[in-house]
Amino acid sequence: MKILELSPFSAGICGVWTRVLGEAERLAKNHEVHVFSSNIERGTGKNKIVKPYEVINKVKITRFPAKASFGQNTFFWGFTEEALKLKPDIIITHAYRQYYSTKALKIAKRLGVPCFLVTHAPFLDKKLRNWKLNSAVFLYDKLIGKRILNQYTKIIAITKWEIPYLLNLGCKKDKIIYIPNGIPEEFFKQKKEKEQNKILFLGRIAPIKDIETLIKAFSLMVDKKIKLEIVGPAEKDYLNELKALSTRLNLKQRIIFSKPIYDLKEKIKKIDSARIFVLSSKREGMPQSLIEAMARQKIVVSSKSDGGKEIINGGQNGYLFTIGNAQELAEKIDISLSRNQKEIKKEAKKSVEQFSWDKLIKKIENYILNDVKV
Repeated sequence: MKILELSPFSAGICGVWTRVLGEAERLAKNHEVHVFSSNIERGTGKNKIVKPYEVINKVKITRFPAKASFGQNTFFWGFTEEALKLKPDIIITHAYRQYYSTKALKIAKRLGVPCFLVTHAPFLDKKLRNWKLNSAVFLYDKLIGKRILNQYTKIIAITKWEIPYLLNLGCKKDKIIYIPNGIPEEFFKQKKEKEQNKILFLGRIAPIKDIETLIKAFSLMVDKKIKLEIVGPAEKDYLNELKALSTRLNLKQRIIFSKPIYDLKEKIKKIDSARIFVLSSKREGMPQSLIEAMARQKIVVSSKSDGGKEIINGGQNGYLFTIGNAQELAEKIDISLSRNQKEIKKEAKKSVEQFSWDKLIKKIENYILNDVKV
């Protein structure tokens, strides 16, 4: 079967791209899989242009020039002609409210093939958008979203918390399938490395991650010997702000800023090296890094984002704190460091075993590829 997946990005660090690549690599073992995307690299804030064609583990990636943008995540790129030439048997488009996801429906109808939409939990707090984006979201949902959602073969929700939003937009309940993002099996199988006395943040270093709250919390902690390591691709201006904050709080000697890690084995080793994993984001749809850390039996502390609350049952498999509350975060980290957390570590791993790609790809095969029946 020839499968076409559409993604806003196919280079850098991006939650959508992580899902697309993980899914595509596994589908490519038995099918011909193509990915179409913009030619923009995600994660550094530089809008770096990447090469137009690449093959990763049998996944054929074609990137199209970004002609215009609307916000940080929406780029317009033309792919209709190439998609029609490709003649896929199925189209899987990623991210609701993207113009290419709307275009995918028209292409699928012309080709007479099924079209699936993977939503990627775009229903964030209005306070996190500017007025222009909020207006665009309102108009899209009102004029386009309610009209087209039920035209997709199925809607794939990556979280449970977003399903009420989809229903409120008029999406029929029997149209919705829940298939979360997966993590590689290596997170459950790779040999553990020795822990160091440090706290870890691993992810995109961008304002939405609210790392300043983590740094402020770090300054309030009881333990003044433990270190904090911040790892990931960084938006330069934001990184400079964080470094300046570290200096003002006299934490320069205890905070390490490290480059991004793209090698899977090295990433797992980095997670293993920490005692505590913290995700302080203002917003998370489905926090991949949190799930990865839990699979490595780490004590995790997350903000009460929608994604964080869905994964963490406070006090049983990790800890939650109020978004932006540095004092509360410091207290939760102090608790994590002062208690025997053996049972919480076990429960953390157990609670995320469902996110193994080996399990999820079977669900995708059953729901989407087997005669497109649910």
